[in-house]
Amino acid sequence: MESVQEFDERVAKVVRAIRKGTVSSYGQVAERAGAPRGARAVVQALNRLRGLPWWRVIRSDGTLASEVAAEQAKRLRAEGVEVRGRRVAGAKALREW
Repeated sequence: MESVQEFDERVAKVVRAIRKGTVSSYGQVAERAGAPRGARAVVQALNRLRGLPWWRVIRSDGTLASEVAAEQAKRLRAEGVEVRGRRVAGAKALREW
């Protein structure tokens, strides 16, 4: 059985690989971290981890997490990502990350 720390390390590696100016969904991060269907576990890992570009991880429908939407939108816009309201423009591309 895998430890939480091992999962967190895999999530951190995946999130660090998301290029500036791009986004990925929680589900995509989970899949790339070896935990398909583990999107909620990714949310929990990001809450535990520090120093990661967490703002590059969004919901699969392209929306931002409501609790941090303002800060997330600010950081994404600073990287050149178009955000309209609480949604990343062109989020259909999430499936192709």
